[in-house]
Amino acid sequence: MTQGQAQSSTLDPDEIARFGKLAAEWWDAEGPFRPLHRINPVRLTYIRDQICRHFARDPKAPKSLSGLSVLDIGCGGGLVCEPLTRLGASVTGIDPARETIEAASAHARASSLDIDYEAATAEDMVAKGNSYDAVLLLEVVEHVPDVPAFLKAVAPLVRPGGIMILSTLNRTLKAYALAIVGAEYILRWLPIGTHQWERFVRPEELASALSAAGLKLTDKTGMVYNPLADEWRLGPDTDVNYFATAIRRD
Repeated sequence: MTQGQAQSSTLDPDEIARFGKLAAEWWDAEGPFRPLHRINPVRLTYIRDQICRHFARDPKAPKSLSGLSVLDIGCGGGLVCEPLTRLGASVTGIDPARETIEAASAHARASSLDIDYEAATAEDMVAKGNSYDAVLLLEVVEHVPDVPAFLKAVAPLVRPGGIMILSTLNRTLKAYALAIVGAEYILRWLPIGTHQWERFVRPEELASALSAAGLKLTDKTGMVYNPLADEWRLGPDTDVNYFATAIRRD
């Protein structure tokens, strides 16, 4: 690992370095993170609605997440942290690449948003004894070498009765064709090498890993791209992208 990266036994240093090099481009909606900007409205809708449902909040309220603490693991440039802060949540964003955290912090300051950003890993936060009402793992688990070990490391960060929300890619041939061949090689939505198909996670594998970590899967929802409308939507098809929600059982 380079000097600018936090260390972790459950993360891949090559993956961290790859994203760290792109730190300055997180908020360029037409740059290498364009796909995340395009799916962000759908992600935020799912996250807000799941948290509100779990904590009996009104999702239509302007500050629907007021009083709730949220940890975004692998927060990148803060694309999710900032809107959740505007919804009233107390947000902490962590990323192992220091240069990414610096970019996220600078953007939050420019937007007059109070977000606690740290160049840290999940293990670092566990070591501090931290825990949160909601923990987010968005487009993260498909980049780690050992998903069950990673989720066991992350699980203590969810408060008893709290919620974890994940989004990832299913390990199907359809996902290989669309998320790698299509998105990386043909459409060039993502830099080539962004994803490794063998690390994609089937829903049943994710459910098993969550259960072993003391978390119970309560929802699974697909995220589907409509090329005719050029938009993303939520739906039952989990063949490529999907969300999952789990609660801490104890």
